Amino acid sequence: MKISYNWLSEYIAHEFSPEDLAHALTMSGLEVEEILHLGPSLDGVFVGRVVSVRPHPNADRLTLCDVDLGTDEQIPIVCGAPNVAADQRVPVATIGTHLTIDDKVLKIKKSKIRGQTSMGMICAEDELGLSDDHSGIMVLSENAVIGEPLFDYMEREGQKLNDTVLDIAITPNRADATSHIGVARDVSALQNVPLKFPEVTIPSDGGETTQHVKVDIECPELCRRYAAMIVTGVKVGPSPAWLKQRLEAIELRSINNVVDATNYVMYECGQPLHAFDYDRIAEQRIVVRESVEDEEFTTLDGKKHLLPEGVVLICDGERPVAIGGIMGGENSEVDETTSNVLIEGAWFCPSRTRRSARALGLSTDASYRFERGVDTDSQAWATVRVAALIAELGGGLVTPGIVDAHPHPPKATRLDLRVARVPKILGIRIPRKDILRILTSLGFDPQEACDTISCTVPSYRPDIHLEIDLIEEIARIYGFDQIKAQQSAPLPVSVPVTRPIDLLRERVHAYLNGHGFREIYTNSLLPDEQALQFSQAVTAADYPPVRTLNAVSRSMATLRPSLLPGMLNVMQHNTNHGRRALRFYEFGHVFHLSGHEAAFIENYSEYEVLLFGISGPIRPQSWDGSIPMVDFFDIKGDVEKLLSLLNLDFLRMEPSIEPTEITAHHITLSANKKWIGTIARLSDEVQAAYDLPDPVFFATFNWTRLALICEEQPAAVYSPVPRYPVVERDIAMVVDSQQPVGPMIDKVRDVGQTLLKNVDIFDVYKGKGIAPGKKSVAFSLRFGANRTLRDQEIDHIVQKIVTTLSAQFDS
Repeated sequence: MKISYNWLSEYIAHEFSPEDLAHALTMSGLEVEEILHLGPSLDGVFVGRVVSVRPHPNADRLTLCDVDLGTDEQIPIVCGAPNVAADQRVPVATIGTHLTIDDKVLKIKKSKIRGQTSMGMICAEDELGLSDDHSGIMVLSENAVIGEPLFDYMEREGQKLNDTVLDIAITPNRADATSHIGVARDVSALQNVPLKFPEVTIPSDGGETTQHVKVDIECPELCRRYAAMIVTGVKVGPSPAWLKQRLEAIELRSINNVVDATNYVMYECGQPLHAFDYDRIAEQRIVVRESVEDEEFTTLDGKKHLLPEGVVLICDGERPVAIGGIMGGENSEVDETTSNVLIEGAWFCPSRTRRSARALGLSTDASYRFERGVDTDSQAWATVRVAALIAELGGGLVTPGIVDAHPHPPKATRLDLRVARVPKILGIRIPRKDILRILTSLGFDPQEACDTISCTVPSYRPDIHLEIDLIEEIARIYGFDQIKAQQSAPLPVSVPVTRPIDLLRERVHAYLNGHGFREIYTNSLLPDEQALQFSQAVTAADYPPVRTLNAVSRSMATLRPSLLPGMLNVMQHNTNHGRRALRFYEFGHVFHLSGHEAAFIENYSEYEVLLFGISGPIRPQSWDGSIPMVDFFDIKGDVEKLLSLLNLDFLRMEPSIEPTEITAHHITLSANKKWIGTIARLSDEVQAAYDLPDPVFFATFNWTRLALICEEQPAAVYSPVPRYPVVERDIAMVVDSQQPVGPMIDKVRDVGQTLLKNVDIFDVYKGKGIAPGKKSVAFSLRFGANRTLRDQEIDHIVQKIVTTLSAQFDS
């Protein structure tokens, strides 16, 4: 964003030099990236009077001039301009002066031109770098003092020849600083000097204008306000020198007086404006609506666009005439034949403007401002301002009245600032009078009330929402450099305590790292089709994925519903680089559409997941050439050890040999009938899709839910080593080969009650001596108590266990 030093100074009588101003703005949050010095060098150019003019004896198109520079002698100059005449006051470049003409440096020296001596040069405007005019020499007014430097004369005439342009990096939240008045407002607060606004009288809604144009807003949420005025009898032509100079200083090309006026006011106050040829507006009616899919429109630059659905269009009674907030249309542009102008000043939705501009590949000065959020109260002011300027520049007449369509005026936002809060945040005490002065200068209309200051957020500051925002405004104007580093800092009397959930996470990290797993971090965005594939991969619930608006690319269009695709990509990458022994884990958030106990936004769920997986050999190849590979029981063993570490041995495990789209077989872990996690082998189809040579086994947990269960568990209690011996018994039960062992273990524990301290499986056998379709499962039972156990009572419990298992599992 380029700001002209001279232009800025019209709104505030500050005392900053350009360099000091750049430093002050940077320290207040408006970083000045570059300082550009503009303007011609007029050293050696003086005001002269043409005393006499006579023909050149050797050239028909040249004249001999005697010029008075206020010295004792007149100097001869050969001139080729057709408009030179006696008694004119003219700019004269004296001997030794350097002029830049067409990017070439010309040094003025004494010379002979067709045999006649010339000791200087009477200059045209383009030769001095003042304009492009080369029709003749520059003729000065009678007020010009003979012999004075031309620069002094021009300054005295009110023409600022030199300027300094500050290139400011505007952050997205500072939409108010995209104009000269917006920056001047900050300078006003920095220097405690009042702003000088242009005099603008806004008529009330109505008047003659409403008889000539109607405005209908069909999408008020996208166009909150639309102001329109008409200027008749305009003569479209070149802009005056002062306006061209203003625009060229900030690198805007002059087009014509009407378009230049809209650009001038936009850079003055930050409100984008557009001028239509009124006579090309069908039915003298403006309709603001959304586009339909594949609607065609040709913009001012002559390019045809196929519009997506939802682009804001400005239409007349028959067709679109502009893309709201971005660019006007070729079918209604102002040109040399225009005599009546319709002016638009509107507010358009920032997010919709941004989305439409990106979809169409258009970026304009207007969209730059609307995307950040323009002042919701500036439309009428800017429209009246530019209407008067167009009438002045084009000799037109402003039609009385204004059309100001404003369906839902926003309510003013009020914030309370606790004065005592300011030093607590900033670390320094700022006098109350300075706080009030700063807030007043920035337009917050502070009202004192005991220990608080009530502020009304101005409409040009959509970034101010909270009390902390007000404190930041105070700090940046008061001066961040005034906030000194403290030599000491208070320390809390209490010792910081790590949260239980963080301790839990550390234990999991330690366990997995200690068992050879490597932590990974993967992208939270997936292609849409991949997100759909994995949305019900392991949770056994049909949760639709969350699609993003304006996705960066198709490969990052949807928020991940599972961590599994990311881990498989990592495994594929490592396999492609020659690694087969793969052990990875990740903590990460997943997202889906549905209700969830940890949801912050209605119908959207986000929670943390723990995933770890293994594939390939358990260890390097041994001396005998064998390569032991990981299997399902390796990942299950890791899960059981981890759950034991977290005191969660009681989680219910339900095996399933039924394949799913993602898994070949799996075990579901649950607690209180809620899904906690899944242990699974990846299906052969998915394994092949990722070009993985070895089977993949993984375990995934709803970490958010798992952590809550851990917090609810009682703290571990120390038990001394038993003084009395334990009693061990072994039993073997023949059951169906498809019978899960987990329910059998649960039943053994139920029957064994308090005396049964531990139950393990030490053998599962199929083969000789066992009927087909059957298997033998051998259990090791350990009993103990704080007394000596008798064989009779242990035998009784073991017999009860055998009887129960036989009855319930047909063994």
